[in-house]
This record gives sequence, C-alpha cells and structure tokens, in this order.
Amino acid sequence: MTCESSLLDVASSSSREVGRPRAMPRGPFASSTGVGRAEPPWDALNRCEDVVVGRDDVYESWRADDDARAASPARVDAPPVMWEKGCSNLSDAYDVVVVGCGLSGAAIAERCSRALGMKVLILERRDHVGGNCYDYVDEKSDIRCSKYGAHLFHTKHQRVWEYVKKFSEWTPYEHRVRGRARASDGEMRLVPIPPTRETVNALFEDADVTNDAEMEAWYDAERIQPASGGAPANGEEAALARVGPRLYEAIFKHYTKKQWDKYPEELDASVLTRLPCRTTNDDRYFSDAWQALPRRGYTRIFENMLANDPNVTVRLECDYFEMKKSGKVPRHEILVYTGQIDSYYAAMGMPKLEYRSVVFEEEYVEDADEGYYQEAMVVNYPGPDVPYTRIVEYKHLPNQPEGRHEKPGTIIAREYSSATGEPYYPVPNPANRALYEKYAELAAKEENVAFVGRLASYKYFNMDEAILNALEMFDNLRERGVLDPKRAPKDF
Repeated sequence: MTCESSLLDVASSSSREVGRPRAMPRGPFASSTGVGRAEPPWDALNRCEDVVVGRDDVYESWRADDDARAASPARVDAPPVMWEKGCSNLSDAYDVVVVGCGLSGAAIAERCSRALGMKVLILERRDHVGGNCYDYVDEKSDIRCSKYGAHLFHTKHQRVWEYVKKFSEWTPYEHRVRGRARASDGEMRLVPIPPTRETVNALFEDADVTNDAEMEAWYDAERIQPASGGAPANGEEAALARVGPRLYEAIFKHYTKKQWDKYPEELDASVLTRLPCRTTNDDRYFSDAWQALPRRGYTRIFENMLANDPNVTVRLECDYFEMKKSGKVPRHEILVYTGQIDSYYAAMGMPKLEYRSVVFEEEYVEDADEGYYQEAMVVNYPGPDVPYTRIVEYKHLPNQPEGRHEKPGTIIAREYSSATGEPYYPVPNPANRALYEKYAELAAKEENVAFVGRLASYKYFNMDEAILNALEMFDNLRERGVLDPKRAPKDF
C-alpha cells in the first residue's frame, strides 16, 4: 500500500497540536502493572497472562547459529528475511496461487502447505510481505514502526490465539487511547476514548458520576431516541440514541466527518450503532479475552509462517493482473484472491466500490520532552480544530527493541483520512452495499476462485477475524474440497 508518507527531521516538535501540554510524563504510557498494561482490575481480564508466550522459530534458529551471530555481533535479533522479487523462474504449475501476502492469504497458504502438503505460490504486488500489518525497525531511530498505521491484536477466539502463538512470541498489551477534546468550559482536555466515567466528568462541568448506576442514569438522561419511534435511520440518529448530543458533539461527530468525509447523518446507522457506552472506568480500547503484541513485530509472524517452507514460494513486486495479461501466471488448481473485488472485475466496466484511505505524515522529534512527544501511543483529535484524526507515537509500545524506551528521540505519525490512495476502509452506505452484492453474485459463479479477506469481501475485518475467516475457509477445503466461507462477511 503506497500511502503518502514523509519523515521530517526537526530539532523540536511543532506547536500545531491543539492544547498540547508543556509538561510530559516520564517514560512510555504505563500503569501500576507495567508498560502497555491497564490498571487493576482490568489488566487481570487479559488471558495472555505470561510476560512472553508463543514461539519464534526464526529467532531461535538465528540464536543457535554461532556463525550468523558472529557476523553481526551488534544484532539482538535475526535479520529480516530476504524474499525474492519478480516473476522469473517460477514453476510451470502450483496447486494454489494466492494473490496478496496479508493475513488472509498467508494463513491459507500456510494451512494448505503444512496441513495438506499443497504447493503454493504467493504473488504480492508490494515490496514486502505482511500486507497492512507490515512493520520494521527504523534504521535511524531504532524504533519499531508500522508502515500502515497502528495494528493491535486482540481476539475472543481461542482458536485464533492458539494459531498465532505458533508464529511469534507475544507479550500482553491492553491498548488504551486518549483523546484531546474540548470540554464544556472551552478548555481542551486529555480524556479516555472510548468515553468512561472519567471522560464524562472531565468534559462536562455538571457531571459528577461516581459509579456504574450513576453513569447509566447519565446516559439515560442524555439519550435522544429517533423521532420516528423506530430504529435509527442513519448514523446521527444511532449516535444520539446511544450517547446523547453532548458526547456526540465532543467525541464522535467531527471525528466521523474526518474519517469518512461524511457526517454521521450521511452514513448507515450501523456505523455508530455500536458506539461503546462504558459505565465503568475501564479505559481499555478492547474487551477481548486475549490482547497482546508480537514481541519482535508483526512482520516476524509472516516470516515464521512462510519462510523456509519448501512448499511455499513467495514473490514480491508481482502484479497478478499484469502477469495474467501477459500469460505469466502459472497453471493452478485453485486461485485465492485477496485484493479488491471490484478490481478483479474491472474489465466489465462496472462502477468502483468506495473506500477511504489514510495519509501518514511522519516526523522525527529529536528533543521531545522526557523523550516522548505525547502521553500515550495513540491520541485522537475528535474535534474540527485540526485536519488529522490522530497522532501515533510507536515508541510507547512495549515491543520496542530492548533499551529503546530510555533513549532520546521519537517518531510520530499524524494520520489524515483520504478519498485517494490504497484502500483501507469500505464506506458503509446503501449504494456501496448494493454494488458489492452485484460483485458478490459474480464471484459466487467463479469456479476454483476463492475471494478472501477484507478487500475481496468489502468488509473491514479485525486481524483476528481475517485469520478466523481464512481458517474456516480452509476447513471447508479439507472437509468438502472447496474453499468456501463458513459464514458471510457480515456475520463477523
């Protein structure tokens, strides 16, 4: 994904951020439990209890190779796997050709190879594996960064958790987000997102919520049900019915406009129907049973899944459609397509589906206060005061290279939603949904072609959902000989 990105070297951070405080906390975002952890009792709900769980075969092989370690004595981890580029010298035929090396494609490739012994070719248009999960250690700053924005693994599915532990060591991490929002007295305040009791008390002078019952009563007094008496007809009606006008204005309305370039009343009610209504002070962004970060980054997961497997061939910088046009795609029994479904049928002249993309503006901050630019890894900007949606500072994450938290210098990334660029988020409205159904009807008639993943399904999947969807499709291949989904994308 070629999202626009620039890395600016500056002597000090800019003052463009609204309400940014002068005094910064010391060290990474932490709790009394540790870096990247929620406060008790919420931390104890994470079933990833050990400091490190899982396995990392790439790392263990490198550590056991005395010659490899001696060649780079300063290294503390295995070097990145070097994947072959281009489509030359491929075999004439494969059992499976996978288009795209993100989570969906990699999971199906791994299962087809290791469980069924199938010969698999993965064709990836970009110059790296991992799809949008791709991360790397920046050479200048020694900070682990994500090329396509922050990725946080969380799941309620034990099957997915057991699966990912095969390909990485994991460390517990409860993601907590802060937002810089305007309070009723006109001041900008840093508050938990999604809103908690702390958020409400900080933003509204007349709020004094001290327990769950009082918080529920506060919501009840704020909520405005649709005038029709029926279900919400759009996103604004859904938001007002969930959180009321004041939280809607302070946290959700303008953020939604920046994210989608549409106000909530222009979007499906489904977009805001599930707004979290916390009655506690649980400030975890997710409530899933397992929440963790891969100890040596997300890219390592793909290296462990696919490298050193004689059945799997990975080729980067290979455009499937260009190869198909020139007759260079090898013969295959099954095609697994993980790209945009409308691109697959581009030759038919049908309208394109609508997506939102993200532009990243990166900045290296040499002399950030106490070594950090902001209070948390992610700080949202829900108001209309600035054009970006959030600022991400990766240095806060606990899976940074050893000792990096204590060193000066940091990298931040401002994120801007965009209508152009590589597709990130399907735009949920009736027109797009109806158009996707037409594409899905065409896809259902394809023989020996499986459409897998968020772009092919026009559905935003969390990482665990993408993996589960791929694993369930593989179940059908093993049980019935067909790569079909066990559930519709909308059921995730």
